[in-house]
Amino acid sequence: MSHADDHEGTRRDFLYYATAGAGVVATGAAVWPLINQMNPSADVRALASIRVDISGVAEGSQLTVQWLGKPVFIRHRTQDEIDQANETPVEDLPDPVARNANIDGEAPATDPNRTLDEDEKWLVMMGVCTHLGCVPLGDGAGDYGGWYCPCHGSHYDAAGRIRRGPAPTNLPVPVAQFVDETTIQLG
Repeated sequence: MSHADDHEGTRRDFLYYATAGAGVVATGAAVWPLINQMNPSADVRALASIRVDISGVAEGSQLTVQWLGKPVFIRHRTQDEIDQANETPVEDLPDPVARNANIDGEAPATDPNRTLDEDEKWLVMMGVCTHLGCVPLGDGAGDYGGWYCPCHGSHYDAAGRIRRGPAPTNLPVPVAQFVDETTIQLG
């Protein structure tokens, strides 16, 4: 075997490796846009967490905001609404689960387990009926002083718990927290 044959083998190996490397780079360049398009867009990422100023929400009124394309009800409840919600025994509820994303596990649907603060003044819920996705009417609507979905007749109480109608579950409580005394962060 001559010195020229060793040199030729090294050149051939280099060409194989260079061609394989270029193929890997070209494949990666072709596949990356397909993978990257599955990531959420910038506008969706921006809406994943929002802050809501609640300083102008008077007691007994509600603010509705859009979050992740869905309405969210933020209610500043009166003491009468809180008392009414606390008087209802959990065992009388069609859905006895709190449905609160801020609580781990399946806590009972007591009023304190569904509200955002210790005083139970602030109730934050997804504003979508759990039956077919309609938006319930608020401000004491329905037979239980909470929300009413006129599409199919679901009645929710002052804590957003289903009381009567075809809706199978309570209005869900999203991940939410107070950032300061007048700002709630969703997500």
